[in-house]
Amino acid sequence: MVGNEGRAINVALLGCGVVGSQVVRLLTEQADELAARVGAPVHLVGIAVRRPQRHADVPADLLTTDAAGLVARDDVDIVVELVGGIEPVRGLLLTALKNGKSVVSANKALLAEDGAALAAAADESGADLYYEASVAGAIPLLRPIQQSLAGDRIRRVAGIVNGTTNFILSAMATSGANYTEALEEAGRLGYAEADPTADVDGYDAASKAAILASLAFHTRVTADDVYREGIRDVSAADIAAAKALGCTVKLLAICEQVDGAVTARVHPAMIPRSHPLASVSGAYNAVFIEAAAAGQLMFYGQGAGGPETASAVLGDLVAAARNRVIGGRGPRDSAHAHLPVLSMGETRTRYHVALDVTDRAGVLAQVAGVFADHDVSIATVRQEGRGQNGGDADDGVPNTRDATLVIVTHSATDAALASTVEALTGLDAVRGVAGVLRVEGLGRPVTELGGAS
Repeated sequence: MVGNEGRAINVALLGCGVVGSQVVRLLTEQADELAARVGAPVHLVGIAVRRPQRHADVPADLLTTDAAGLVARDDVDIVVELVGGIEPVRGLLLTALKNGKSVVSANKALLAEDGAALAAAADESGADLYYEASVAGAIPLLRPIQQSLAGDRIRRVAGIVNGTTNFILSAMATSGANYTEALEEAGRLGYAEADPTADVDGYDAASKAAILASLAFHTRVTADDVYREGIRDVSAADIAAAKALGCTVKLLAICEQVDGAVTARVHPAMIPRSHPLASVSGAYNAVFIEAAAAGQLMFYGQGAGGPETASAVLGDLVAAARNRVIGGRGPRDSAHAHLPVLSMGETRTRYHVALDVTDRAGVLAQVAGVFADHDVSIATVRQEGRGQNGGDADDGVPNTRDATLVIVTHSATDAALASTVEALTGLDAVRGVAGVLRVEGLGRPVTELGGAS
């Protein structure tokens, strides 16, 4: 790539919403500093928006509704994409990259679905593709994985990568609120969208897990490869049960390399309160990395927000602009390993299972037998009586007593646990499965639960 010494670096911006407007502000307010850091002036030459009338604070000569025309301009060096979604953004970014324009994006959904095509287009033309802001907002995370840990072998990446769900679960833990109440509070405070589906059902976190797994394990992982389970079914009873066991409940994105294969999953899980991720509360994000040589590392900070995410976007923009000035390029996509991605059924973890049972002799033995039949080893058992249920002494029908049976397993496959739960529901003594939550030690002994993780 030929350098651009002495010439301004021209930037086209797609989208001017919460994050985009902050990018415009920072480019304007910090123009002199950015020029000094880049080695050339950085000029914003156009902003593509749907409704120009809604952006009265932006110079009118910068606004356009013709995104394709803006991307195709010969004088544009870098395209910054903050629109989101798949189409028409995919086509716009592929066009930009194929024409040698560098791209900075925060589009987690597109990168998780079609990152391979974008990376291939960047490689073919020698352009840069940066997307630090796509996973954890302001937190420097992807660049450390790509560059600082490039000489290491990452074993696990696990984290809280969605602020909305973390706020909800934190509120449930601190106030005793149920899911619906905590979600309403998140909405009132602006942490939850009017339609929170992408957050609470785990779609947002699954896209981020796909990006993290792809980078960490040098293997192409898409959102379709990620097991996804949201937090709608997490109850106040689950939160209380976790607290009783010295744990808390978090929605985790977990990516691991195990025995030459990759696992990637998003689901709520109990984690020990001694683990650093357990103390991450409110709308904050944190990602915990375990590497062979570096050991355990944690990245923590604001995972969303206009100025915060714009900070990550500007970092990528400066990197891409510097490369334009000197005639180089940033790190290329690394997907050389081609490791298989395991299904969730093959993934191993521990489980907390709560059963509503009839309190009578022999029930525990029946339940334990079902676990043994499906090769799921029990670590601990706790039984709590819940009073009488059933008949009336006056009509000759005997009263029965109900109990809650709480079982924590040793490590087992998800498929084995699922078949165990299905078989348990067929027992006469089991009135219902009150809850099933995975238990993650995340590299630390789960001593509170009776055994190693």
